Amino acid sequence: MDRFFGFDLGDAESAVARLSKEDQVVPEMLTVVGEQSFITAYAQLSSGELLIGEKACYADNVIKRKLRFKSRFLTDRSSASDVKSFAAGVLGELYGTGDLIKNEDCSFYIGCPAGWKANSREHYREIFESAGYPPARIISESRAAMVSACQSKHLQIGVDILSKPVLVVDIGSSTTDFAYIMGGKEVEMQTAGEVVLGGGIMDEILLEESVEASGLARKKIKAVFEASEAWKNYAEFAARRLKEKYYSDEDYWSTHDCKETIVLHYDRPVKLTLRMNSSIAKQLINKRTPWLGGRSWKSVFIASLNDVKANISGAQPELIFLTGGVSKLAAIRDWCSEVFPDAVVISANDPEFSVARGLAYCGRIDEDIKEFRADLDQLIKSTAIEEIVEKHIPVLYRDAVDCLVAPIVEQVAMPIFDRWRNGEISKLSDTDSILQAEVPEFLRKDETRELLAGPITAWLKPVIEELESLTVPICIKHRVPYTALSLRSYLSADDIDIKVDAKNIFAVEEMTFLIDSIVTAIVAILISAIDLIPFMAGPEGVIIGVIASAVVLILGKDKMQDKLLTADIPKAIRKLVPKNTFKMRMDSICADVKETFYESLEKEKNDEITAKMVEDISGQIEHTLVKMAEVVEIPLG
Repeated sequence: MDRFFGFDLGDAESAVARLSKEDQVVPEMLTVVGEQSFITAYAQLSSGELLIGEKACYADNVIKRKLRFKSRFLTDRSSASDVKSFAAGVLGELYGTGDLIKNEDCSFYIGCPAGWKANSREHYREIFESAGYPPARIISESRAAMVSACQSKHLQIGVDILSKPVLVVDIGSSTTDFAYIMGGKEVEMQTAGEVVLGGGIMDEILLEESVEASGLARKKIKAVFEASEAWKNYAEFAARRLKEKYYSDEDYWSTHDCKETIVLHYDRPVKLTLRMNSSIAKQLINKRTPWLGGRSWKSVFIASLNDVKANISGAQPELIFLTGGVSKLAAIRDWCSEVFPDAVVISANDPEFSVARGLAYCGRIDEDIKEFRADLDQLIKSTAIEEIVEKHIPVLYRDAVDCLVAPIVEQVAMPIFDRWRNGEISKLSDTDSILQAEVPEFLRKDETRELLAGPITAWLKPVIEELESLTVPICIKHRVPYTALSLRSYLSADDIDIKVDAKNIFAVEEMTFLIDSIVTAIVAILISAIDLIPFMAGPEGVIIGVIASAVVLILGKDKMQDKLLTADIPKAIRKLVPKNTFKMRMDSICADVKETFYESLEKEKNDEITAKMVEDISGQIEHTLVKMAEVVEIPLG
């Protein structure tokens, strides 16, 4: 694809952004019917001409005129034809201005509320397809706003959005859309989607207040509104723009006159002056209105925030991202901070365009991700990862053995000695066969697996660092943060534990599974090798040799005759052998036991063991990289 269009079709106003694959950094906002943000309205004239935008609101000779139809899409089947007519008008304008070229290699990313289900999204997509649009994809508007924030150089919050719980609040003209994002994944909530609370209610209150303050013209204006829904809607749009102008810089307008006069051309021209000041601003958020069941805008918004908070089963949001024109209102940020006191609340400089820009970004990111995944697949299919793992395997063997020999002495050998000393084992010759059987059991214990997790985590660090020499160039090439494929960020500074504060991040589960898989492979190999490696230190074996040497120290060499190994030594004599003597003798041969393990793993079984370990570990690393790459794709769907 060469170009990507983001179409934010709103219930009150719409916007289209365009982004080229290579040339542009920030999506360009396109001018449609003279405006970058144009009224979502269409009118079919008796001549057959189709008008969209502001002209459609008050044109003469109209056969059909429709406004605010998107908010009815899920409840009114006829709204589908209205969406199609308006979309066709926008498409015609884009072709007419040359912003869209026939048969060019492009795609459209079109927004919808987060609460829309898959079947509604597909129906919506089919409408645009039937209207003649290039290939289209439907994206959650709140998710598009999130992507816009990730890409924004002004905000620089991409890492936060991918690593922290985020609440996206998209305040439209008719609805407020809440989307909870955890680790890049959108989590469904009962309150997500279309909460019936939008900036349009403020517009109606502002218009109502302005009409009441119109003096002698008040009755005439009301008569125009009763007779013409189109002119009333036009006045509401004018009120909306004035309201957003005021909220964009409340400090400035506190000392300046914020007003606009519009002329209603219905029967005869009548002027209406719209005015915003601090007193009216308070009315907009505090006035109880029948449109909200007798409640105020503020009370409904705060109640919705509390509903969202109650329905979040995971961690509370650490970041709240506001979008939509009303998000410029400073009080909204204050309310969010009251309900979520630990969250940082932010919004874009021009939130009315954040969704359209985010949709366009999604197009280019989608294309980049396809190429990104292709390069990652090529890396996985190569032998590069296997070569890195194989290079470090000897260190893994040594670290695992170093970790296990002392615990084997303490938790397996010492108890066997105690059992022999207490008479539970009758002959010395039985001790090593018991050791041979109990070491595998010890290796299977959860406690042993936890012991191995530490050195294996430490071993992974240099492997991961070398792996990054292959993954970082792929990330840079496709404008993906290099940390997207970095396993290092999920290992803590002490080389043992996985970051506790990152447990909700998808890749941490993969890292835990990777470490556990290596532990499982090491344990399996050691168990299979127990019967083959010369585990016994000397001809008599580990336990036999150590106990026998301890007996010699106590009883003297004369007592050590041929039958000693098979003799049932009296318990009283066994008690003469001190535990500390056995422990010291055992410790003295630990180095020899370790070397025996090293030699067996590195030489006698090298080909078989290494091949198995390389296959298992490389496979898990590759699986983890694929899963981490999926996190990069999450903001698109």
